[in-house]
Amino acid sequence: MDFNDTPEMAAFRREAREWLAHNASRFTPSSLQPEDSEVLRLMKGWQAAKLDAGFAGFTLPKQYGGRGGSLLEEVVFAQEQAPYPIAHLPAPYISTGVGNAVPVMIAHTDKAIQDELLLPTLRADLIWAQLFSEPGAGSDVAAIRTRAVRDGDDWVINGQKVWSSGAHFADWAMLITRTDPDVPKHKGITYFFLDMKTPGVEVRPLKQLTGRAEFNEVFFTDVRIPDRYRVGKVNDGWRVIITTLMNERYGAMTGNASAFGGDILHALINQARNTPGALGGSMLSDDARVRAQIAGYATALNGLKNLAARLITTVAQGGEPESEGAITKMLMTGALQEMAAFAMDLSGPASGARDGLGDDLAAMQDSFFGAVGYRQGGGTDDVIRNIIAERTLGLPPDPRNDKDIPFSQQQFGA
Repeated sequence: MDFNDTPEMAAFRREAREWLAHNASRFTPSSLQPEDSEVLRLMKGWQAAKLDAGFAGFTLPKQYGGRGGSLLEEVVFAQEQAPYPIAHLPAPYISTGVGNAVPVMIAHTDKAIQDELLLPTLRADLIWAQLFSEPGAGSDVAAIRTRAVRDGDDWVINGQKVWSSGAHFADWAMLITRTDPDVPKHKGITYFFLDMKTPGVEVRPLKQLTGRAEFNEVFFTDVRIPDRYRVGKVNDGWRVIITTLMNERYGAMTGNASAFGGDILHALINQARNTPGALGGSMLSDDARVRAQIAGYATALNGLKNLAARLITTVAQGGEPESEGAITKMLMTGALQEMAAFAMDLSGPASGARDGLGDDLAAMQDSFFGAVGYRQGGGTDDVIRNIIAERTLGLPPDPRNDKDIPFSQQQFGA
C-alpha cells in the first residue's frame, strides 16, 4: 500500500478541505447527542449541500447526478470530513438510500423508476429503510416468511420485519418477500421498492437500552405494491439482495475509513485525564496500567485503519476483496465494545447514572449499551467467522440440510 497522495489526489484533497472549511460548520448539532429529528434535518441538508458541490455520489456516473469519480476520492473526502461534528452524527437515514438503494436502482431498474426515485434519493429528499430481517430471519435472511401474492397488476404483502433502522422516518423502503414457498429458500424471494405511506404499513419503534428508538418493527396487512415497483425478476430477489449487501459493505468501509473508533478513543483518553485516581492528586491517566490499556486500543484501531486501507486499495485497483471487510467488521465492533466496557469500569458507580454525565462518559455509556447491536448488525461474530473460514481459508462449509429442500417443507424452531 502507498499512503501518499498522487498529485491528482492531493489536488482533490485541497479542494475538499477548502470546501469543508467554508461549509461544514453550518451543520453543527446543538448538542453531543441531538434528537433524531435534528440529526435527520442536519443530514438531509448536508447531503444536499454535498451533492450541489459535487461531493456526493462519488462513483456514480454523472448522468445519474453523481461525480463520476473514484472510490479513493470518496475515502479522501471522508478523511477530510472526519474532524467536523457532522461526520460523527449517526447517518443510517441517509446512507441506506444513497449507499444501498441508489446502486440497486442503477443495476436492476428501468429508466422510469430511476427518473422517479434516483435523484430525490441522492439529494436525501427521500429517506429509505431496508426491510430485510424478520424475527426468524436475521443472519439467515433467506429464511424470510413475509409473503407477496400476485393480484392482477399488484402484489399483496402480509408479514413482519424487525430491526429496521430509520423506518419511522422513511419515505421508501427496500423490501424482500417470499413469493414461492415450494422452491428452496434462496430461489423463492422477490425484491420490491415500497412507498412507506401505502395503506396497511405499520411502523412500531423499538426502544433501546440507550433510551433512543433507532430501530423498528414493521407490519404489513394486505399492503398493495404495483408490479412496476418490483425490482428484478420474480423469484430472483436473491441476486438483488447480493447487490444491496455488497454496496452496504463498501459504504461502511469508506464511511469508517478515517474514523474507526477514533472519537470513542478520544473520549476515553479525556475521561482518563479528568477522572481522579486512587492516589491523591493523581488522575487515572497517570496510572501505567490504564495508559497501557489505552495504548493497546490505539494500536488496535491503527491496525484496523491499515486493514481498511488495504481493502480500499484492492477495490480501487479493480480487484475483488476476500474477507478483509468481514475481518475488519468483527475486530472493530469487538474493540469498540471492549473500549466502552473499560470506560464504564474506570468510571465506577458514576457509570450507572443516566443524568448529569459529562459528554465523554455519556458517549461511552451509549457505546456500551449499543455494543451488542454493533456485533449483531451485518452478521454476528459466528457468521463472520464462517465467511472467513470458507471464503479465505478454504475450509469445508457447515453442513446444510436445507439446501435443496423447498421452503414449505423445512422445519423451523425444532
